[in-house]
Amino acid sequence: MSESIHLNKYYKRSRISERQFRVFLKHFCYDETAERIAEEVGISRQGTLMLLAKMRNRILEWCAEEEHLSGEIEVDESYFGARRVRGKRGRGASGKVPVIGLLKRNGKVYTQVVQNCSREQLLPIIQGKVLSESTVFTDAWRSYDSLILHGYDHYRIHHHENEFARGKNHINGIESFWSFTKARLLKMKGVRKDKFVLHLKESEFRWNYRKQMYQEILKRLRKNPL
Repeated sequence: MSESIHLNKYYKRSRISERQFRVFLKHFCYDETAERIAEEVGISRQGTLMLLAKMRNRILEWCAEEEHLSGEIEVDESYFGARRVRGKRGRGASGKVPVIGLLKRNGKVYTQVVQNCSREQLLPIIQGKVLSESTVFTDAWRSYDSLILHGYDHYRIHHHENEFARGKNHINGIESFWSFTKARLLKMKGVRKDKFVLHLKESEFRWNYRKQMYQEILKRLRKNPL
């Protein structure tokens, strides 16, 4: 990279120009590899990795600032990580990282890593993020049993009975998000466990702003540069 410091309203004290940063951001929004981004921007792979890390940490901050969800909300958990051990399936899968996802229909998704999928872990997250009197759709997992007692209209879909949708009663939206996120991580050939939250939240941000991600990031960075 150049030894000079460039004026760049999106990236403070940057050694890349504003034009280069826009090229970086365009290819970041295309979800391309660090090698391809480095080639397109004209900077080193190490410099690209440093910039990617800065972007992902900023996205983590932005996701934490998102507003509460209300209306029709789909709730589900998923598991990420090591291959499934034979005989260990679903919520008992060994070595996997459990994540809860909350998705407002025709709106945004919110994710959070949890220690396990017990009621004690999941309920406070739902209460902290979903406004009361919202309508919540889940599968039949027992940890959701008390939602109706906490001010939510609650509808279940019974996957164990081969039921996947009954009119508006489904969780297809959040399941689509899980598929999207796992496909991204598969393309990356997995990520380090200590970096997983960054990539999870990047997937969340990509999903939430998929129609205007480039412009959304530029707008935010004009207010508060990297």
